[in-house]
Amino acid sequence: MPETSAPVESEGAIETRGLEPVPDSERSGRVRELFPTWVAANISVLLLTMGAGLVVFNGLNFWQVLTVAVAAPVVSYGLVGLISIAGKRGGSPGMALSRAVFGQRGNLFPGSLIWVARWGWETINAVTGAYAVLTVLDLLFGIESNTALIVVTLLLFVGCTFLVSGLGINALRRCSTWSTYLFGAFSVLVLVYLIAGTDWSAVFAKPAGSTAMMIAGIGTIAAGGISWVPSGPDFTRYLPRTASGKGLVSATIGGAGVVVLPMVLMGAVMAVSTPDLASATDPVSFIGELLPTWIAVPYLLIALIGMLLINSMSMYSAGFTAQTLGINVSRAWAVSVNAIISLIFGFLLMVVATSFFGSFISFLTLLAVAFSAWIGVFGVDMLSRRTYDGEALMDTTRTSGYWYRGGFAWQAMTAWGVALVAGLLFTKVDWFAGPLAGSWIGRNGLGWAATVVVAAALYAVLPRTKPVAQEPEAEAARPESEPVGSLSN
Repeated sequence: MPETSAPVESEGAIETRGLEPVPDSERSGRVRELFPTWVAANISVLLLTMGAGLVVFNGLNFWQVLTVAVAAPVVSYGLVGLISIAGKRGGSPGMALSRAVFGQRGNLFPGSLIWVARWGWETINAVTGAYAVLTVLDLLFGIESNTALIVVTLLLFVGCTFLVSGLGINALRRCSTWSTYLFGAFSVLVLVYLIAGTDWSAVFAKPAGSTAMMIAGIGTIAAGGISWVPSGPDFTRYLPRTASGKGLVSATIGGAGVVVLPMVLMGAVMAVSTPDLASATDPVSFIGELLPTWIAVPYLLIALIGMLLINSMSMYSAGFTAQTLGINVSRAWAVSVNAIISLIFGFLLMVVATSFFGSFISFLTLLAVAFSAWIGVFGVDMLSRRTYDGEALMDTTRTSGYWYRGGFAWQAMTAWGVALVAGLLFTKVDWFAGPLAGSWIGRNGLGWAATVVVAAALYAVLPRTKPVAQEPEAEAARPESEPVGSLSN
């Protein structure tokens, strides 16, 4: 039977709304609020480690790293911004809107994969946050890490994450805004310190690496942003239908880029004098070695808040994804499932795994492929769809306008499945290598890009069955002069 709706939201209240579309009367959000949202989504010291990896493992020089640091957020968060437009059109979370594309039953397949992939992302963030706490304790009090302390720090971090994500969109917006100001201020302080203390002749003397490694570096940095694409509509569903699409995309790219660019460059500069930074046993402790305590401690604490927000945003979206899979609980309870999972896997990664960075890069690579298949299909569908039938989205029975044939839109399912396999054929990670990983696409780390192209091209040429769903707002919502697929509203 159709899923029930939640009570009306009030500004500042704990969010109780689930998958159901946000009514136009409650869409009071503003495009500019997306800027601090995507700043907060990237406040992670992992970017320093990844920037160092571009120098140590990819062999890039400063100017090549700069190119990577500019291109990666434009590519990845450009996709986030474009898909986010669906949120203001349909007023529902991304994976709920996905029902209109894949069918009520078909959506369970990409939804399950994306939900599982979020376990890994939340685990990585929880581990990084726990390492930040451990590093601060070591710097201030000389307390060394042990198994019991690892468990306590993980519990503390995940518990705070659950609290913030459970409060909902208003709490995330407020926390994102303040963390943006604080992190920006301390990042400037770190930059000044690095500029004054770095041997710039050694930085600029480093020879250039290959073009293939630079392209692969763009893919590696972009993978983190690509993982946010299905979640983009979750943060735009409170925007009015008339919100500027171009402004939405610009705010998304700008918010991410203002963090990614300096963080990746800082990591690259640090790696010139400390080449073992990229292969450190954990992604945080090196900060205590490279920066004085009076800078390192507050910087880590601010970064810790940022990582908590990243995980909160991920769990916020994961709660919706769980609900689309038929887990009939409130969003807060759905979030708790991911919290428990991240605790378990986080403990295993910190205590059992031997290489954090290697595991992280392998995970990012596979994550990008998994999400890219959905992006290609959903993106092509969005180009020809102006709005969504809210009742059909919530109706999971045979009466749904998005039931298609047996609950599946076979065109979307075919394109998604074929693209997923194709992407894996071109992908190579520590524990897996596809048969085409040695090709030009594979060597350049473009398995995820091939996945998007295959999914989009195949879905575009397959004959599609129109849904039975009624979308009465479509013509009213579109100005006479607005072409289908325009970003103007």
